[in-house]
Amino acid sequence: MRNPLTRTPGTLRDKVVVITGAGGGMGREMALQAAEQGALLALSDWDLDGLAATVDLVKAVGAEVRSDVVDVSDRAAVAQWATDVVGQLGRVNVLVNNAGVSMSGDFADMSYEEFDWIVGVNLNGVVNGTKEFLPHLLASGDGTLVNISSLFGLISMPGQTAYNATKYAVRGFTEALREEMLISGHPVSVTCVHPGGIKTGIVRNGRTTAGEDHARLTAVFDTKLAKMPADRAARIILEGALAGKARVLVGADAHLMHHFAKLTGSRYQDVVARVAPRVTGPRRSV
Repeated sequence: MRNPLTRTPGTLRDKVVVITGAGGGMGREMALQAAEQGALLALSDWDLDGLAATVDLVKAVGAEVRSDVVDVSDRAAVAQWATDVVGQLGRVNVLVNNAGVSMSGDFADMSYEEFDWIVGVNLNGVVNGTKEFLPHLLASGDGTLVNISSLFGLISMPGQTAYNATKYAVRGFTEALREEMLISGHPVSVTCVHPGGIKTGIVRNGRTTAGEDHARLTAVFDTKLAKMPADRAARIILEGALAGKARVLVGADAHLMHHFAKLTGSRYQDVVARVAPRVTGPRRSV
């Protein structure tokens, strides 16, 4: 293990970086970029094969890495993971609560179980990770907390009631926590990230209600909406977090839609209701 006294403020060199959802997409790319910058890594995912592939990549650039299969919705598992990480690596400087899933379909067609599933991962996973690692971020003296919300934490979208609910909640939770850190004078910066369409497998690996065509939604996302490569998104996120930004918008679509919603107020919902079916195609409902 590297000497913690050699840490350089404002960089990731010799910092312990914890990333959830590191088995692919932005999580994998952030892990690789952090490794290239000299960070020590603690990575988790519930996809064993994807996580193993990420570990191979970061080891190839010489990073020290610990990996664990963790379901972030399992509070006890996250608590044990945090204990194990600090036990092995000695500290935590950066936490990126990146793990997330999608649940597409109209709310009228959605079961309580489907709704609870996405809340468990997207919201409770962020809460669990933050609660268990925050004491260690505070103890580090230069902590950085990064919570991944979404463009859909800034605007709503039909067929995404559950996803919107979780990402708006992550935004509110993160912004309030940042205020608490500022009031208390704690040495932890807090950043909320709002990616737009990023080339990841979130829709492909996600779930849909019984009345939705999963293959069609995946094709729409992959061909029409996912514009930015995951490695570029990861770079923007890490740079924003290290700069201590409160909010990071990722992608031209995130910037455009955010400003559109601010300009039009609640009227944006009427525009989205007219335009969205032209992009996603006709909706199916049971």
